[in-house]
Amino acid sequence: MLPPFDYFQYARIRDLKRRERAARFAALRQEYHAPLTDSNKTIINKPIEELVEDVHNGVLSPLEVLLTYGKIAVKAHEKTNCITEILLPEAEEWATSEVNLQGPLAGVPVSLKDSVQVKGFDISLGYARLAAKPYEKDGPMVRLLKDAGAVPYAKTALPVTLLSFESANGLWGTCRNPHVPEYSPGGSTGGEGALLAQGGRIGIGSDVAGSVRVPAAWSGIYSLRCSTGRWPKSGVNTSMPGQEGVQSVFSPMARTLNDLTYFTRAIIGMQPWNYDYTVHPISWRADQEEEAKEKKLRVGLMTSDGVVPPTPAISRAINTTVAALTEAGHTVREITPPPSADPWTGLVLASQILNSDGCATFNSIFHSFEPSDPGAAQLTTIANLPRPLRYLYYLYVRYIKRDIRWATLIRNFSPKTAAEQWALVAKRELFRATWHEWWNAEPQQYDFILCPVNATPALPHGAMRDAVSSCGYTFLWNLLDYTAGVIPISRVDPKKDALGKPYRQALKEVDADHAIAQGAWKYYDAVKMAGLPTAVQVVGRRWEEEKVLGYMAAVEEALENYRDEETGEGGKYVLREVD
Repeated sequence: MLPPFDYFQYARIRDLKRRERAARFAALRQEYHAPLTDSNKTIINKPIEELVEDVHNGVLSPLEVLLTYGKIAVKAHEKTNCITEILLPEAEEWATSEVNLQGPLAGVPVSLKDSVQVKGFDISLGYARLAAKPYEKDGPMVRLLKDAGAVPYAKTALPVTLLSFESANGLWGTCRNPHVPEYSPGGSTGGEGALLAQGGRIGIGSDVAGSVRVPAAWSGIYSLRCSTGRWPKSGVNTSMPGQEGVQSVFSPMARTLNDLTYFTRAIIGMQPWNYDYTVHPISWRADQEEEAKEKKLRVGLMTSDGVVPPTPAISRAINTTVAALTEAGHTVREITPPPSADPWTGLVLASQILNSDGCATFNSIFHSFEPSDPGAAQLTTIANLPRPLRYLYYLYVRYIKRDIRWATLIRNFSPKTAAEQWALVAKRELFRATWHEWWNAEPQQYDFILCPVNATPALPHGAMRDAVSSCGYTFLWNLLDYTAGVIPISRVDPKKDALGKPYRQALKEVDADHAIAQGAWKYYDAVKMAGLPTAVQVVGRRWEEEKVLGYMAAVEEALENYRDEETGEGGKYVLREVD
């Protein structure tokens, strides 16, 4: 159907898929709609090792476990609209006929970002054009999960384009934060964050600029951004196939650090390179994990990315973590990034590489008038300005508004020729080499870098139209392909985290009064944000998943043992159990 009449095709498919989803939820066995029992709560809060052992020994059946997490999924979706496809009827069959109940994940329900290939279901990515086209077989990632004993039971919400820290699209609607519904759960793996925060167990998402880490931080769970080649990525769909300048990686997410570590260890122990040609044959190195937990650590601290300073709630999370680590005997020192490869330079370079097609690919999938993500729409507008107009806009921003940061970011934000794209990749490799040499040299040689996940807690729905470029704390590590984990720390406190002055004045005082910083800070309101999670990021080097998980355990132990001298409060306030 030709534009603009294909809008009606979009509307028809949108309505069809929403009716199908509602019907599938309504048709679930009544047990899935019942309240959680004491037995359910025991299963939810049981350490994953014990849960697997109980299934191995026949103490629990996989269907009992699935029923428990099916109840969680139903309740979570009612509250947050976090699920695109509910797989429970099929999952019951898989649990008794296809899943290896002797595997290391025996009977463990796993939720999946909508982009993962599951037989019998779409990978819509929030686009109507990709919906109503179910796949005939499981992708490699799902085959591996079933062989490990895991039971896929839900596919979860994401933003159309997959380039947003929100999780909304015209096909499925808006996914809400589980703590404060007027706010985003993060993106692009926001549905996973929302589900896991409400009692889900384990999930898998993807990350090209922070898409498993920001949802973890904004929803209050744990995640690990793996380096490329350490986690399977075949058998998925994406809004930008062929984009390899800053590779998207699939990675694990979980409600607890214990679950995250066990799950990562179990998947790598399954030798995923036998399922997926993209995975490097690197076995699990338990000695590195244990050493990271036990030794006194040298921690590099990056309190700000130099672009968007952290808001008070995030600064408090960082300061608390630093105090806890110091009290535990670890050494923490502020880093000075390499001058020629600082985070701002990285943000400009990564943005140019990621969108080197001028945003053409992710826009090519839309029907006419199908809604886009507000941040992606802004990027599209800039990328498609005729060169003379873009240059005039650059001059206006640079010399009239005197916003050097935003002017630099937009000046060359346009479609690239093959030669231009090659030149950008060459700059990426030089950037990586510079960081490699810097980290190896004295006085660095840090075990890990501690930094914010984002400058703000969760932002309200629609905020990406202004805050789309506020991603430097995560995007930097994608550009470098470093391993990075997220640990929830606390919650926004309306008194402790109040800004105390207009945000523009606060930004001027730290020399950050530019559009990128304003776009995030303008939404900061500690009263409205009260109860939203805060988090920190633990960054290791490439292919250091074992070490980073070990470092995360050391940080968590330090936080659990820490007490503030003035208030007597502990260093960590995160709800671990489902009531």
